[in-house]
Amino acid sequence: MTITELVKKYDPENQFEVLINSYQQIEFAKNNRYDLEGIDASKIKNVIVTGLGGSAISGDLMLNFLQNEIAFPLQVNRNYALPNFADSATLLLASSYSGNTEETISVVNEALKRKCQIICLTTGGSIKEIAESKKLPTVFMKKGFQPRYSLGLSFFTLLKVLQNLKLVTTPPGIIDKIIQLWKKRGEEFSSENNFPFQVAEKLVGFLPVIYSTADLTSAVGNRFKCQLNENSKTHAFQNVFPELNHNEIIGWETYDERVAKLKAVFIEEATTHPQIKKRFAITSELLTKAGVEIISLSSAEASFQERLLDLVYLCDWISYYLAIQRGKDPSEIEYIHLLKKRLAE
Repeated sequence: MTITELVKKYDPENQFEVLINSYQQIEFAKNNRYDLEGIDASKIKNVIVTGLGGSAISGDLMLNFLQNEIAFPLQVNRNYALPNFADSATLLLASSYSGNTEETISVVNEALKRKCQIICLTTGGSIKEIAESKKLPTVFMKKGFQPRYSLGLSFFTLLKVLQNLKLVTTPPGIIDKIIQLWKKRGEEFSSENNFPFQVAEKLVGFLPVIYSTADLTSAVGNRFKCQLNENSKTHAFQNVFPELNHNEIIGWETYDERVAKLKAVFIEEATTHPQIKKRFAITSELLTKAGVEIISLSSAEASFQERLLDLVYLCDWISYYLAIQRGKDPSEIEYIHLLKKRLAE
C-alpha cells in the first residue's frame, strides 16, 4: 500500500497532517504572549520542570538542548511531590497540555505551600483554574492536539519562558532555523518512500533497542521509545552510552532471536566525546557479531541544536509510520484512558 492509502485506512484523526505542520507549533510558541509579571528572576537559584509524558520530555530535551548554557540547576520532576530542596528560590515550570494531569496539579498545590515562584504552561483545565485563583503567571498553548503530538508547542514555550526571564542564552536565530528545518523535513518525510518510512519498514516485527548518549542525545532516545509505545503500540527499550557498556552490553552475549526479535537503533551525534564514539564502534561490532542489525540515525545540520531537533522530528515520523505499517491507529491510547478512568473512581 502507498503512504496515502495507509494514512487513509489507519489514521482517522489525520495525525499525518499534524506532523507535516508541526513547524507551525514552533511559530505559535515563538509569537505567543508571555506575561510573566510577578516573577523575580534575580531570586531564582534552581528550576524545576514538572510534568508527565510529552511535557516532561520537553524538560529532558531542554537539558540536552542548552548544554553549557544552563547557569543553574535544572531538574525534571515526574511525580506527585516536589523534591525536598524546592523553596522560595525555586522556579517551578508546571507544564500540562491538558491542564488536568493529576501529578502536576498535586505538585502545583505543594509549590504554593512552599512559596515557590510558579509559571503554568497549559491550554486550560484545572491548572488554569488554580492559576487564575492564585494569580499565577500562565502561558497558554494552542489547543487541538494530543499532548504527544504537541512537542513543538511544549518545548519551545518552555524555551521562550527561560529566554524571557534571561535565564539562558541561545544561538541567534536558532528558533527560526528550526522552524525552517521542520518545514523542509515535513515535506520530505510526507513524500512516498521517504527515509523514516523505510526505517519503519525495517522495524516491523522487531522490538527496537535504542542507544543514545547521556546528557547529549538521551532525550531523543527516551522520546523515541515513548513515541513507539504510544504511536506504534509496541514495546521499545532505550539506554545511554557510556552507562550501557557497564551492564546491558552483557545481555547481548546470549542474544537469541527465538526468544525476542530485536534491532538496535543508534542515535549518533557529531560532537560526542571521542571515547563515546569508540564505544559506539566497539558495541556495533559486538552486536553485529551477535547477529543484531543496527540502524544508525544522525543529522548533518550545522548546529548541535538543529541536529538535536532534527533527530527528534525524524523519530516522531518513524514511530508514526511504524504504527500505520502495523495496521495501528497512531492516535488511539486505549489503556491510558482506561487507567485514568479507573484512577478517578
